[in-house]
Amino acid sequence: MSKQEIEIRVVPHLSEIGQSEWDACACPEAADGCAPHDPFTTYRFLSALEESGSVGPGTGWQPQYLTASVEGQVIAVAPLYAKSHSQGEYIFDHSWAHAYERAGGRYYPKLQIAVPHTPATGRRFLTRPGFEETGLAALVQGAVQLTDNNGLSSLHVTFCTAAEATAAEDLGLMVRKTQQFHWRNRGYDDFDAFLASLNSRKRKNLRKERAQAQGFGGTIRTFSGDDLRPEHWDAFWQFYQDTGARKWGTPYLTRRFFDIAQDTLRDDMALVLAERDGRWVAGALNFVGREALFGRYWGCIEHHPCLHFELCYYQAIDIAIARGLRTVEAGAQGEHKLARGYLPTPTWSLHWMRDPGFARAVEDYLHAERNAVDEEIEILTDYGPFKQVQIEEQE
Repeated sequence: MSKQEIEIRVVPHLSEIGQSEWDACACPEAADGCAPHDPFTTYRFLSALEESGSVGPGTGWQPQYLTASVEGQVIAVAPLYAKSHSQGEYIFDHSWAHAYERAGGRYYPKLQIAVPHTPATGRRFLTRPGFEETGLAALVQGAVQLTDNNGLSSLHVTFCTAAEATAAEDLGLMVRKTQQFHWRNRGYDDFDAFLASLNSRKRKNLRKERAQAQGFGGTIRTFSGDDLRPEHWDAFWQFYQDTGARKWGTPYLTRRFFDIAQDTLRDDMALVLAERDGRWVAGALNFVGREALFGRYWGCIEHHPCLHFELCYYQAIDIAIARGLRTVEAGAQGEHKLARGYLPTPTWSLHWMRDPGFARAVEDYLHAERNAVDEEIEILTDYGPFKQVQIEEQE
């Protein structure tokens, strides 16, 4: 197939592409009604962001969805955004922006292929089955050309898959390696089976934490699908606002997002809430994929020892085991997750800089950083809570 046969378009609204065309590329495995591998690149999630005003004017995330078509059929799409800042990305390039601007350049706006506000690994070059190689190449080349033609500083692709990183590197993008903490299901029958894989000291600590958390004087429940109710989102919005104000200044998601989520995303979510004295006091929101649970947001209006660990990490493990999921991705950062069974796991991003000199400097930095990340992963894994034989199996 020649390049001339592929048409690249930039579309400002997801509705102009349509759900059937988008999801045929984003989640073809869900055509039978089952869960998608990645709930965050589905039409329903990305359109919820757009319709709720969580992306768009005034947010610094301006949609520029990219499509590649052959003879009128969409073969590949990408969630592309023009960014006026580097917030909500979780792959930090603030030092690059400062260096570029000190040298007299203009770093923003830049282009970003990503799921906004979501540090979860998944495909970013979304291709219809049978067009994997052609579609990825077309999207990469189209995004680079769009960046170059508009005189923008850079293109970034965050939390892509390892396979995409390899393929895009061959097409001229620079690869950045970072790490998160993920829990892996080794076929555990229940939480006690998971505890049995830990060394005795860590096992005692986790049992103590769970007992302390569950003794907070209330009850903990998980809601998903039709069990979710609007009043649950009223409570969770309070928690989310508090966390957002402390971490980011203002919450990334609007209240309207959760109303839309109630209508279109409730089957993709598992909301863990803690109730005490007749009111909800804390909550953790997870999204559910076909093989993974993605921990996303936590908040509370009362502090209780270890309740954060219980709702975010231990309840997530319980859900993953009950549903037969392979992994729990617990979000960005947090070495405290290591002691709770979440091991360091590589994550990948891609970068293209229009200025050749700046690109060389960034490439040198990425090479040094990659070596440091490899060393950190090795060291942290050795400090993990698992028995030695379990560590060797996970390697």
